[in-house]
Amino acid sequence: MKKDILEILKSYNLELNDQEVANQVKEIIASDFDKLYTVENLKKNFSLIDLTTLNSNDTHARAKSFAENVNNFQNDFDMPNVAAICVYPYQVPTLNENLKAEGVNIASVAGVFPSSQSYIEVKALECKMAVEKGADEIDIVISIGAFLEGNYQTVYDEIVAQKEACGKGHLKVILETGELKTATNIRTASILAMEAGADFIKTSTGKVPVNATLEAAHIMTQAITEYFEKTGRMVGFKPAGGISTAKDAIEFFAISNNNLGEEWLNNKWSRIGASSLANNLLTELHRIETGEDKQITYF
Repeated sequence: MKKDILEILKSYNLELNDQEVANQVKEIIASDFDKLYTVENLKKNFSLIDLTTLNSNDTHARAKSFAENVNNFQNDFDMPNVAAICVYPYQVPTLNENLKAEGVNIASVAGVFPSSQSYIEVKALECKMAVEKGADEIDIVISIGAFLEGNYQTVYDEIVAQKEACGKGHLKVILETGELKTATNIRTASILAMEAGADFIKTSTGKVPVNATLEAAHIMTQAITEYFEKTGRMVGFKPAGGISTAKDAIEFFAISNNNLGEEWLNNKWSRIGASSLANNLLTELHRIETGEDKQITYF
């Protein structure tokens, strides 16, 4: 039976004040950042990374190189590996053939990423094909235009269809929070995506002017907690886009730590979408552990 998302949304308080959200974020960072900035947490954040390459000039050689570096990583570093490698669907077979590192998943964007501007049949087929080619996880974007027009049922139905198309694959739903603008919109989209079956909710594509913000992370992680309390179903969280430094990572980690708690702080339920963060975390860990300022460029 088809669910009416407008009726479901009535059971949640969706109204938020943007300034109150900003003030809450400042309080969390001021209270928790310094005590969370540790070698242990920097290494944990490294283990949450979806190592990402999403460029129009990506090649099979680049995807293979990513896989080989991840395969060899623990021969060179005594710490956890990244959580996944995230690529366009066309590169999934290359990763499936070359990625051998234990516990590292293959993630693929799909659903006509990053615009989501196509027919639902096309979007669902791309999800299905990516999983069939070897993807463990699928990252899609909501139909932002439909959402901003208030067509919440369309957005909901499309997520449901893509979740079904993923089969055994986990579905991460990107809200593109920088385009949603307001705290109320971000909260509404978070609840909508989870009610539609999202396994993760994710901030951004990294392809728009405003990507992951601490305020969006705060809203989304609070929504995850309320959804869990209401349904008993855990949903993961993934900030992405513009997260490049150790400081950035720990600030987002502080928000998740405050709102979600220890049970979520592992790569089953927490991810970071990043391209440059991995090398920067390795560089910062090297500085802390040796006192040497040396740029580590492994990936």
